[in-house]
Amino acid sequence: MSAHPTIVWFRQDLRLADNPALDRALAAGAIIPVYIAPTDSRRTTRRAGFHAGGASRWWLHHSLVALDAALRDKGSRLVVRRGEPSTVLRALAEQTGASAVHWNRRLEPAGIETDRAVKQQLREAGLTVQSFNGNYLHEPWQVLNKQGEPYKVFTPYWKALLAAGIDQPVRAEPDTLAPVPEAVESESIGDLDLLPTRDWADAFGDWWTPGEAGAWDRFEAFLDEVDRYHATRSRLDLDGTSRLSPHLHFGEISPRQIVARVRAEHPHALDEKGTEHFLREVGWREFGANLTYHFPQTETDNLDARFDRLEWRNDEDAIRAWQRGQTGIPVVDAAMRALWTTGWMHNRARMIVASFLAKNCLVDWRFGADWFMDTLVDADLPSNTAGWQWVAGTGADAAPYFRIFNPVLQGEKFDPEGAFIRRWVPELADLPDKALYAPWEASPATLQRAGVSLGETYPEPIVDLKASRQRALDAFQQIKDYER
Repeated sequence: MSAHPTIVWFRQDLRLADNPALDRALAAGAIIPVYIAPTDSRRTTRRAGFHAGGASRWWLHHSLVALDAALRDKGSRLVVRRGEPSTVLRALAEQTGASAVHWNRRLEPAGIETDRAVKQQLREAGLTVQSFNGNYLHEPWQVLNKQGEPYKVFTPYWKALLAAGIDQPVRAEPDTLAPVPEAVESESIGDLDLLPTRDWADAFGDWWTPGEAGAWDRFEAFLDEVDRYHATRSRLDLDGTSRLSPHLHFGEISPRQIVARVRAEHPHALDEKGTEHFLREVGWREFGANLTYHFPQTETDNLDARFDRLEWRNDEDAIRAWQRGQTGIPVVDAAMRALWTTGWMHNRARMIVASFLAKNCLVDWRFGADWFMDTLVDADLPSNTAGWQWVAGTGADAAPYFRIFNPVLQGEKFDPEGAFIRRWVPELADLPDKALYAPWEASPATLQRAGVSLGETYPEPIVDLKASRQRALDAFQQIKDYER
């Protein structure tokens, strides 16, 4: 074993178990765990290789606290520094005598660019640098079609992923860790100024427990219901999804661990409806990373260039109403208010609100994607970009341009008793089910009995759903035949 310690640079892999960079470093000897924040964590976002939206900063703060506690329980601690990564890592190596730096790879375009530059600078300084796959079942360059090209459609990608093998070995967490020398100074996690200054995130703690232990608590609770996942996953009024997305984004649990745990309890998981649907969702996360890696321009550009000709309306009043949950469309408003309060949104709701913004309001999908990145605790760039481009019809494996979600029908189908709407739009709580999903169609007497005054206690719809649907169809029809 080496007499020199290895620096383990934590980023989106905030866990001790099944952490390839940590595992390989421990095989060589002692480690120095480090997290590096940008000098100004509130202003530096994608250029540093991560997005620093308010909700995700809240999560990051608490996840780092949890990681530090886990490291201390094993005898070590997390060293927290601020600055340019290669500068910080070189200084830390000089101080500790470390001869190598290990990390797990990121696949966001800015993260790849940063890591490539840091790796070159560290090697020029004489350090050994190794990076690993810590966050995916297979990396994008490992799953290609027969022509050696990336997949643009999910179903063949999923079949190829299965053929490559989704059962991967899982590494156990270390029993103990050598202490970090006392002379190695560290900033306080609190000093990173990650927590939002406004009180809008105060309720997040009622919904989430960031950290590796919290991820497993959530996963184990979900496993009790996974057999019903295919039937409950689209219901807005039920706790039918795993809600593991923020834990996966911050690497508090790995997809390898998820697959292994599901397969341990369900050896024939791919032949059972609930578990097969759930594992496909793990595959969708991989597919999003595949698209972002092979088509990095999709972070900001339409993958289907025909849509560059689309004339978006980008009405600022409509955007603000959508952000605040004041569109006058109950299921849209419920979803947007839930996002603001909890930092998370059900996937079905994400499709509904995205379709409403991009198609009914003809607002460029990038406005919506940016808002999600600012307000989601699981602000994952690949998944977010893939989802918005799918709904807008501009991306790979996209919904056809004529697929426009009817939010009234979606509410009736996936919130059949109105519990979701009544919870998040309480001013409509006393409306009967028949009037709840489209209160503008209710009789004046019905509204009066429920204490609803449209335009006063609850907004009038900001668009006419039928007319705005036709407007979107006309706009999309004009560009659909353009050459790619």
